[in-house]
Amino acid sequence: MRLHLVPHTRKIAVLRANALGDFIFSLPALYALRAAYPKAEIVLLGKAWHADFLESRPGPVSRVAVVPRWRGVSQPDTWTGQTAADSAAADRFFAQMAAEGFDLALQMHGGGRHSNPFVQRLGARVTAGLRSPDATPLDRWVRYEYFQHEALRLIEVARLVGAPPVMIEPRIEVTHRDRVESCEVVPEQARPLAILHPGASDPRRRWPVENFAAVGDALAREGYTVAVIGIDAERQIVDAVIENMQQPALNLCGLLSLHALTGLIARAELVIANDSGPRHLAEAVGTPTVGIYWCGNGINAGSVFREFHRPHLSWRLNCPVCGRDTIYDNCDHQVPFVDLVRVDEVLQSALDILKMRHDRKTAPR
Repeated sequence: MRLHLVPHTRKIAVLRANALGDFIFSLPALYALRAAYPKAEIVLLGKAWHADFLESRPGPVSRVAVVPRWRGVSQPDTWTGQTAADSAAADRFFAQMAAEGFDLALQMHGGGRHSNPFVQRLGARVTAGLRSPDATPLDRWVRYEYFQHEALRLIEVARLVGAPPVMIEPRIEVTHRDRVESCEVVPEQARPLAILHPGASDPRRRWPVENFAAVGDALAREGYTVAVIGIDAERQIVDAVIENMQQPALNLCGLLSLHALTGLIARAELVIANDSGPRHLAEAVGTPTVGIYWCGNGINAGSVFREFHRPHLSWRLNCPVCGRDTIYDNCDHQVPFVDLVRVDEVLQSALDILKMRHDRKTAPR
């Protein structure tokens, strides 16, 4: 059942204060809100990186308000409490938000155990969002179920306030700044570019480095400039891919700002990556991808479309160390669960996409 629009809505707060991929998943819901409430100001309650990344970037967000330290929202759930300074900062933040006079506040930040009380302190006329069994209810809510695609989950939240979907695949506009910063790191060149991202925040989602190296070598032999990307914390992984390659490759670990990353990915012919922010960013800027997923993450974060996005799923359910069925009895072993994905299948998907893209570009109009 679709609920009605919230009348007389001038200002909307949306809580989504997490990482790059998480923000990208929220874009279809944010565009739905923009279409349903075209005159409203949409304020993303996010992190400092959101403010920098979205400044002067066309899109559904009007501005960003940076959230304070808050357990389970801007800090991990394991954080045990706030210092006095943090508490004072949070009190100031909520006083400022109450003064904003939000008509509508949406919780798009998980099941709501910590984020629903956060949203309720904003003082909005109407609250809406996700609710897990251990979370307090909002004025309008939809049950949080883990095995649901994240973008569709957030579209359901937007529907709670009368905002039907206007897109399913996320979209991010590439700016002049993105392009300039990317060219400062990797100048324009004649050879087409293929990007590998072997990192992921969860070690269980990382495909073996020798597999990335094998795919990179094959693409280099096909005439592509291969670039391996990662943040500083992923340097060991990126270096290992380069060391395992027989063909030359660009090591761009730690060299790309988020703007440069966006511009570089937009220039690439293909991105091959684990389930990570750069893979989701590639889809949002229109660059084809081949993704490596654990089967559960494939449900939550896999590509919706298949023409230029090919997910490869590993169906490993039992921990290779202790044998536990991780669907029902999770363990703490940080070993890859995606190593069942085959190199030849990933490479074939990459070559198929590249051929299709080449044929489209050279076809007579």
